[in-house]
Amino acid sequence: MKYIATIEDKEYEIEILSETRVLIDDVPHEIDFKHLRQYLSFSLLVDGKSYETNIYQDNSDWEVLLRGRQFTVNVEDERERRLRLAAGHISVHKGKFVLRAPMPGLVIDIPVAEGDQISKGDVLVILESMKMQNELTAPRDGTVTRIQAKVNDNVERKESLLVLE
Repeated sequence: MKYIATIEDKEYEIEILSETRVLIDDVPHEIDFKHLRQYLSFSLLVDGKSYETNIYQDNSDWEVLLRGRQFTVNVEDERERRLRLAAGHISVHKGKFVLRAPMPGLVIDIPVAEGDQISKGDVLVILESMKMQNELTAPRDGTVTRIQAKVNDNVERKESLLVLE
């Protein structure tokens, strides 16, 4: 079965060939994916390159923290995609978006204020976790309508930090 992963408006077609081989946009890759014991951390080897990532599901999307950047990833299989397209639904990120902490941590900085107009990719919150500073960025353009966290707050995983509309 094929899957379509959408990350920052770019689509990737993924086909799982075996536990250690995948095709991404028809390019073969050797992989190894293991759960680590800390929070929602995973070890990922892709063609011999090592990555440590944190992943959790938030509603229908996946939140992925990789190399200090947070990505929202929408994954659908080819059947779901055909049905959605046949029904005329377009995948557009509109409405309210709640930024949630991808892991427990300390809020280091919130470089935005309520009412700020922001662009996709702008840093919304800097969260320190496991001695790393992670920039949580905007998945789309919008307006910051509510900030629920404060600098120096200790937050739990999935805790609401701010709202973007």
